Amino acid sequence: MRQFPLIVGAAVTALVATGAITYAVAGDEGSSTVVPAADSADAGFARDMAVHHQQAVEMSYTVRDRTDDEEVRRLAYDIAQTQANQRGMMLGWLDLWELPKVSAEPPMAWMGMGDSASGEDGALMPGMATDAEMKRLGTLNGKQAEIFYLQLMTDHHKGGVHMAQGCVSACEVGVEKRLARGMVEAQESEIALMAEMLEDRGAAARRP
Repeated sequence: MRQFPLIVGAAVTALVATGAITYAVAGDEGSSTVVPAADSADAGFARDMAVHHQQAVEMSYTVRDRTDDEEVRRLAYDIAQTQANQRGMMLGWLDLWELPKVSAEPPMAWMGMGDSASGEDGALMPGMATDAEMKRLGTLNGKQAEIFYLQLMTDHHKGGVHMAQGCVSACEVGVEKRLARGMVEAQESEIALMAEMLEDRGAAARRP
């Protein structure tokens, strides 16, 4: 039986479990009261990744209702729980910093992408599924649902890794940089796992 990756580090899990998000925790390396500006990489990453994560949660709960395969259901549950918790943390930081959760700037402007972040296929940010793809996932069952979910989530994770790497490079709040590093490691591990799961089902990822 495959070993599923440890998705959330002990420090992040402890923060979620206790809700101990304070100015000290949200400061750089937990030792200052750094409050990012509304147009900072820290705020932009928190806003955009919260949206990105929300779709992953929706996809994961959708596929759990469309298949009886325990391997896929377990992966979907792990992703949904992890990303819902991380989303709550990021929205909590925005509240703590008294910054808006919605910006007039286009998605990923903090990465210098701006309007180019939205795909020609209608996806809001790189890796995100389109409305049509989300609707299609909700119509499939069994192996077809499993394959499509794994393909969508592989794309989704690749986009998420790109964003998280941007935060690692540009964010200034220590605990947020650590969360972003954890996302990169966990999602790259899950991308590899999903490639194996797709191969087991006679399929492969859709995009390079």
